[in-house]
Amino acid sequence: MRIASFNINGIKARLPRLLEWLVETRPAVACLQEIKTQDEGFPADEFAAIGYQAIWHGQKGFNGVAILADGTAPVQTQRGLPGDQEDEQSRYLEADVNGVRIACIYLPNGNPQPGPKFDYKLAWMERLRSHMRALTAQELPAVVLGDYNVIPEDKDVWSPRAMADDALMQPGSRDAYARLLHDGWTDAIGTLNPQGQVWTYWDYQAGAWQRDHGFRIDHALLSPELADRLVSAGVDKPYRGREKASDHAPVWIELRA
Repeated sequence: MRIASFNINGIKARLPRLLEWLVETRPAVACLQEIKTQDEGFPADEFAAIGYQAIWHGQKGFNGVAILADGTAPVQTQRGLPGDQEDEQSRYLEADVNGVRIACIYLPNGNPQPGPKFDYKLAWMERLRSHMRALTAQELPAVVLGDYNVIPEDKDVWSPRAMADDALMQPGSRDAYARLLHDGWTDAIGTLNPQGQVWTYWDYQAGAWQRDHGFRIDHALLSPELADRLVSAGVDKPYRGREKASDHAPVWIELRA
């Protein structure tokens, strides 16, 4: 069972690339971030035409997440991250698909830091940890995947010095991510690539893609009940090089049945 994640950076602008990727790699589940569309503008019919059913949590012009499943309907279990009723940003969606709890996240970027955006990021991560602990307590086979906007370690970025002042690399961001792992969740891509040097994002500026100046911010964290089923994990890097591509490449995990 292949479960994938793709920050698509605007579903309408990237729809041809997204459909290509789905047809060519055929993940059982695909989690999308930054769909950047209101609910009524989500192109569900386009996905249905190639065999995918979807649920989504949209927002006009910003954010937005979706879960697509091949040949079956995702059963929604949570829409929006619990813990702050005043938070209107569309960044969390959760569903059951083929016996696995799938959580799709788009964690706040946090820049500029310090400031209110970084404070929101850290508060959001604390809420995420609380909810992930609730999932753990249910002993569910679960995966929380998507754009975490955290570079976990120096080995996960082409130049630690270049990113030193960015919110993605601040001690507070890294510590909050590390606490998720200490709670028993497994970073699938990090675990299978202990040497690092695996990128999932390349900026559009300064020739970052052409120079391979990237970093890893898209992650898949597995619950203890699911980690034992992990076979492989990787990044569909070539899709970043296609015409009018997202600035992220898709990431995926492969699980035993």
